[in-house]
Amino acid sequence: MATEASGRAKAALPLEQHLTWRLHRVNKLTDKVSAEAYEQAFGLPVGEARCLAAIGNFAPLSVNDLAARANLNKGQASRAAQALVDRGLVRKLASEVDGRGVVLSPTATGQKRWAGVMALIARRNEEIFGCLSAAERRQLGDMLDRLMAHAGATVQDP
Repeated sequence: MATEASGRAKAALPLEQHLTWRLHRVNKLTDKVSAEAYEQAFGLPVGEARCLAAIGNFAPLSVNDLAARANLNKGQASRAAQALVDRGLVRKLASEVDGRGVVLSPTATGQKRWAGVMALIARRNEEIFGCLSAAERRQLGDMLDRLMAHAGATVQDP
């Protein structure tokens, strides 16, 4: 039994060759620099910057929609949205559809900050993916779209 288990272990890929490990590693390597860039350029923590990007792109959004669009849980999205409201970058209005809910949209100041955040996102994407040709970027984008669709078909968003 022990020989069989050790045989399987030898046949398996080393951890650093697994795609999930490599994707997580790229994320970790790039996220720290992105977080520092958001803080330096806008004085925003990364979660708030990502929420502002999502609100600016998809407004009006409920907190649940924001969580899904910003890849956060509802609690994180709610805290980030409130921080953006407190900063005067986002307005929170009662939902006309759900009497208990709210909708989020950028203020005029928030729209200006959103444009800066989007420019920073474009710059960071160029820094991260600049080693790939335009064709490779399209291929990677297509593959990531397929992976997200496949994962989305098997996992429910929170």
